[in-house]
Amino acid sequence: MPDAGPDGARDNNLDYGPLGQSLGFLLRLAQLRSFATFYKDMGALDIRPGEMTLLMVLAENPGVRQGILAKALRIKRAHMTKMVHGMEADGLIARTVPEGDKRSVELWLTEAGRARIDAVRPDFGRHEAKATGPLTQAEAAELRRLLRRYVGFDVPADAGCDGGGMR
Repeated sequence: MPDAGPDGARDNNLDYGPLGQSLGFLLRLAQLRSFATFYKDMGALDIRPGEMTLLMVLAENPGVRQGILAKALRIKRAHMTKMVHGMEADGLIARTVPEGDKRSVELWLTEAGRARIDAVRPDFGRHEAKATGPLTQAEAAELRRLLRRYVGFDVPADAGCDGGGMR
């Protein structure tokens, strides 16, 4: 058994028991690693993962309804509203109300939003190229394929998996 450090924690040989095989636990640790590398690689650009996600998806889906986007990204309505209002105040996105449905809101990138995403895209590409750490290219491709399947991106809509409509 490895020696405990001054704070009582053991080194990397810590026995996680059943957690070592827990999908949720492993995904959480992977998310923490992913965010740490994102902030390391993208920190100088002063952009958060949520802001980047929203801008990138809006770039691909101009005029998408806010509720559809929130559902697809699994963001609670209240949190999505807060994000949208903040990004609108920053001049990155615009909201419009469609003529046929006054209860809906459509989202669009502004010129500033488009410029912002265009400015960070090269750095994001470099970040993604090295984000898989010790995995080979084949392993990284397989991990992405499995995660896409897990979240329902590559599953037909009638297969019973809530893929959030993003394929």
